[in-house]
Amino acid sequence: MTNAQTTTAKTFDVEKIRRDFPSLNQSVYGKPLVYLDNAATAQKPNAVIDVTEHYYRVVNANIHRGVHRLSQLATDAYEGAREKIRNFINAEKASEIIYTRGCTEAINLVAATYGRQNVGAGDEVLITEMEHHSNIVPWQALCEEKGATLRVAPVNERGEVELEAFERMIGERTKIVAFAHQSNSLGTINPAKEMTRMAREKGAATLIDGAQSIPHFRVDVRDLGCDFYAFSAHKMYGPTGSGALYGREELLESMPPYQLGGDMISAVSFEKTTYNKLPYKFEAGTPNIAGGIGFGAAVDYVESIGIDEIERYERELSDYAWEKLRAIEGLRIIGTAEDRGAVFSFVVEGAHAHDLATILDVEGVAVRAGHLCTQPILKKFGVPAVARAAVSLYNTREEIDRLVEAIEKAKRMLG
Repeated sequence: MTNAQTTTAKTFDVEKIRRDFPSLNQSVYGKPLVYLDNAATAQKPNAVIDVTEHYYRVVNANIHRGVHRLSQLATDAYEGAREKIRNFINAEKASEIIYTRGCTEAINLVAATYGRQNVGAGDEVLITEMEHHSNIVPWQALCEEKGATLRVAPVNERGEVELEAFERMIGERTKIVAFAHQSNSLGTINPAKEMTRMAREKGAATLIDGAQSIPHFRVDVRDLGCDFYAFSAHKMYGPTGSGALYGREELLESMPPYQLGGDMISAVSFEKTTYNKLPYKFEAGTPNIAGGIGFGAAVDYVESIGIDEIERYERELSDYAWEKLRAIEGLRIIGTAEDRGAVFSFVVEGAHAHDLATILDVEGVAVRAGHLCTQPILKKFGVPAVARAAVSLYNTREEIDRLVEAIEKAKRMLG
């Protein structure tokens, strides 16, 4: 064990952290739950559950428009959470944080507003082969609508973006470059700052899909230099149906509204409507108030542990899982990038991914199975479906051992 590992072991009390998550204290088919589906959604700590429940039990009121006490309390909590999110990603202003229903809606918002406004016939949008469907389909639809071209940067056999090709593909007609910070299927962590620089030097706007990165390592949007950063609450221990879009203020100011209705207006007459200021211009209707407040509580929870401590612990656990999984005969890990997160997509010789995941489930081990909403990249690697284990801050080495034992049992049953 290295000195860094020793330090982390002393400061990172995983058993204490596990006690914060009530859902982990249960059995599945008579076996203690091993939850390794964290790339799909993370479990929720008491701190998030309690804050969300308190809103509904005590504060429940609509925000912004009310003058009564409960409305003021709800508004303060909701806007306070926005400020926490701003600080968490080091955005310059809270008005640059747009609440959304999640990362998918955040990407769609940019495609439907900035995209429609700035992409025309003959223009190009550049993505990569490893993208989640949510970072493919909105751009694909935009290009079809506008007569533009969707270009796709290649990924090498390790699951890394070929940076030289990526840079060459950014041309005079490239209006938007969109890519994942971390792949949800390959685990690859892209050099986002370098890729953003390449796009900016060619005059293209950048959107980073941060769904898989935001819970696991520090994100500084000003350091990255990106124009837009999309992410969700539920993958970082917050409520489902809640997320955020960071956008540079000057771009958000120039973009048309995404949806129309209450709270995104300043004044309405039958002749003309004046839109509200940022960020409310993009937040029509009654939002997911409890979700936003819970998002803020999730940020508080992560910061109480320390995002750098979380990253160190998860990297140690990832290294352990990597060695254990690679030692299993007949198991192939899809994606072997040098810089990767704690996501392991794999296939086992002679076993369909869904059959494998079903047997693991009976052993109490929860993993994801299927194409992971990344059909193009799995097709490139020659597999229609994979099983995926993704670790988080509350997982342990003992749980990795349970995963390995369950895979070995599945091999015997399916062989």
